[in-house]
Amino acid sequence: MNDTDKSRNADLKKLLALESSPGKSRYLKHLLIWGVLILVVIFIIFKWVMGQNGSEIEYKTVEAQRGNLTVTVTATGNLQPTNQVDVGSEVSGTIESVSVDYNDFVKAGQVLARLDTTKLEAQANQSQAAVKSARANLLQAQATLLEAKNEMDRFAHVRQLSGGKMPSDQEFESAEAAVKRAQANEAMIRANIAEAEAKLRVDQTNLEKAVIISPINGVVLVRSVEPGQTVAASLQAPVLFTLAEDLTQMELHVNVDEADVGQVKEGQQAAFTVDAYSDRTYPAHITQVRYGSQSSEGVVTYPTVLNVDNSDLSLRPGMTATADIVVKQVDNALLVPNAALRYAPQQQETETVGTERGGSLLSRLFPRPSRTRPKKSDESGGGKKQRVWTLRDNQPVAISVTTGATNGIMVEIISGEVAAGQPLIIEEVGKGK
Repeated sequence: MNDTDKSRNADLKKLLALESSPGKSRYLKHLLIWGVLILVVIFIIFKWVMGQNGSEIEYKTVEAQRGNLTVTVTATGNLQPTNQVDVGSEVSGTIESVSVDYNDFVKAGQVLARLDTTKLEAQANQSQAAVKSARANLLQAQATLLEAKNEMDRFAHVRQLSGGKMPSDQEFESAEAAVKRAQANEAMIRANIAEAEAKLRVDQTNLEKAVIISPINGVVLVRSVEPGQTVAASLQAPVLFTLAEDLTQMELHVNVDEADVGQVKEGQQAAFTVDAYSDRTYPAHITQVRYGSQSSEGVVTYPTVLNVDNSDLSLRPGMTATADIVVKQVDNALLVPNAALRYAPQQQETETVGTERGGSLLSRLFPRPSRTRPKKSDESGGGKKQRVWTLRDNQPVAISVTTGATNGIMVEIISGEVAAGQPLIIEEVGKGK
């Protein structure tokens, strides 16, 4: 019986061992796989960190140079004639004829168009007749006044002869009143004559203005009238022609941004281009910087006028132009690229500590971020204290400089330990062993 129990216990232990071995083996297998993966990851990170620490940073440099620096302000605007005149009609009527067309050159006093003058001539004739009638009435009034004065003189003579007895006072006063009425009538008729003559002058002027003439020497830019068209001049004179005087001299009106207007002054030189001649540059110079501002979508600009020579008549009114205004010229200046002012080593402190002091594996795997912040450069110049970096023993070294004018690409170095031909770092271009 005991042997049987022992045999059964032995069989049970074997069975339990067989049932538990697969789960145990799977656990050991998973543990082994994760351990290998962790070791591989640690090895890869270690190799990458060691590779990074064992490599040298490559720098892209540009040499400082001497040259001329031109600072410009860019503005856009439109070309306009120096003198543009809108020619209209002060009188109403029907256009009888038009004597000019677009692009015609005209002289001062030249006939541009004529209105039908039938009605205007009739009004002038009527006014002239009214003047003649008023003058005839004046002659009649003068005769009446003469009669009244003669009658008054006769009464005065009779009274003198009769010793004041004849004529009676009433008759004498009536004679005096008749003289005054005749004088008043004469004055009124003279006023009527003046009024009729003024009306005649108005009608004659309207008749003359029915002929539209050019007030200036120039070229016809706009012709907005045709023969047979009715012109109604009521509250505002309609514009029939637009003339530009002397297109050989034009003006470029540009809008200068408020941030740049402090540098723009009268007499400064400029150059501009237009889309019609993209390969050609036209010279100009500033004649006026206006104090009045313009605001569009929150942008404040100041109108600036440039004088333009257009002797070949290649430029036309209304063309859009982009002008570069020269606000400062520096000759033989020490120049460095603006990119040299923007550069600053990003991880110099971290890499120096890791390389020179060795550092732990943990510090190499998880390095601290660099405390060195990129230095902001002021590209506006104006005597600002800034820094540039040069290479000494393949290590970046900072140099303090004072900057001056800049054109956005190059900046003038006023003072600092920088010499022409000295390489300056502008960027880190890569790493290699």
